[in-house]
Amino acid sequence: MLIYILLGLAVLLAVFVIVVARMPSNFGVERSAKMNAPAAAIFEHVNDFHRWEAWSPWAKMDPTAKNSFEGPASGTGAAFAWEGNSQVGQGRMTILESRKPDFIRIRLDFLKPFPSVALVDFTFKPSGNQTMVTWRMTGERVFMCKMVSVFMNMDKMIGGQYEKGLAAIQGIVEKSC
Repeated sequence: MLIYILLGLAVLLAVFVIVVARMPSNFGVERSAKMNAPAAAIFEHVNDFHRWEAWSPWAKMDPTAKNSFEGPASGTGAAFAWEGNSQVGQGRMTILESRKPDFIRIRLDFLKPFPSVALVDFTFKPSGNQTMVTWRMTGERVFMCKMVSVFMNMDKMIGGQYEKGLAAIQGIVEKSC
């Protein structure tokens, strides 16, 4: 009887590994919000990592995280590193490209809970007195990320935080404009 149980478990494990291995290697999470503010004003809140604490949902998850800044104060080359609790982990962001007022690209290096790299893009598209802000993250899913995504929906998990962050930026910029 024990042999059949072990054999059944081995088959289940093999099926799980095959399912995980066949999952797409790339991922993307995107959210957008229309804001009643000029693109240039919104751009400044994203282009300067020193300003992220006011709107980043992850800053609120661990207000005691250890943060450090390197490079220029804002724009291309600016870098932000953090080490926090289990909700925010440890990592580093570096602005790779900054084109005022319409585009910012960031390299996001996660160190903990497990290493991975992603690209984060912010686009700012003016439309009359409003701006459509889109926050997008793309990257490759290593095997461990694929395994986690079997049990956790990354789009809902990250997307929900993006929605909170966009709402926070919106509150800040619409109050000041």
